[in-house]
Amino acid sequence: MAQVRLYVDDALGAGQPVTLSRDAAHYLFGVMRLSVGDEVTLFNGQDGEWRARVAEASKRGGVLEAVEQTRAQSLPPDLWLLFAPVKKARTDFIVEKAVEMGVRRIVPVATEFTNSERVRRDRLQAHAKEAAEQCGGLFVPEVAELSKLRDILADWPDGRRLMFCDEAEAETGEGSSSVRAGRFAAASEHGPWAVLIGPEGGFSDRERVHLHGLPFAYVAGLGPRILRADTAAVAALTLWQMQLGDWT
Repeated sequence: MAQVRLYVDDALGAGQPVTLSRDAAHYLFGVMRLSVGDEVTLFNGQDGEWRARVAEASKRGGVLEAVEQTRAQSLPPDLWLLFAPVKKARTDFIVEKAVEMGVRRIVPVATEFTNSERVRRDRLQAHAKEAAEQCGGLFVPEVAELSKLRDILADWPDGRRLMFCDEAEAETGEGSSSVRAGRFAAASEHGPWAVLIGPEGGFSDRERVHLHGLPFAYVAGLGPRILRADTAAVAALTLWQMQLGDWT
């Protein structure tokens, strides 16, 4: 059976006991059928990855004991993903893939054409945690509350650059070979970045003009075809990781 990985809030260290919540106990002992003496892998986003052993097990709780560190803590690049929420399953997909691709923060944004006006932050945060457990990650990105795009841009942090994926670049048939999309293609500045993906239907003309005028925004085209929002998120993160991230 594959090693079970579990995110925990507790500090991790040799001999450190980890008390399980009822949900975690149900998963380990009811779903995965583990028992006393079995081993699991733990991480908390701060202390690296640890091999742990089941010390106590019951349907409503349990205790794990950390045995030894198997990997030192590492962080993904300082990259945020800003995206306009779409249909539920596709929004879940975007969050899951963002974790797998390696981001530090996930920010749902409301644009003028955003169809979904409400997101369950707690549910998306749970998806992020599960994705980190499954992909072998050591860090769970924070999922922020839904915010208006104009408010985020008005309070943009100094030193953070923005890769703006403009679907209008696909309409030329030239994709990232256009002059404007070449701004990101020529970028070599490492450090804090963010990737912005628009909603189904794209950005409004007003939003597009505003984004093109921002000094910290780098326009990127994603090829000659218009992509769905969830596909665009994966494509954009791949492009960034290949050029400026930890894939280089």
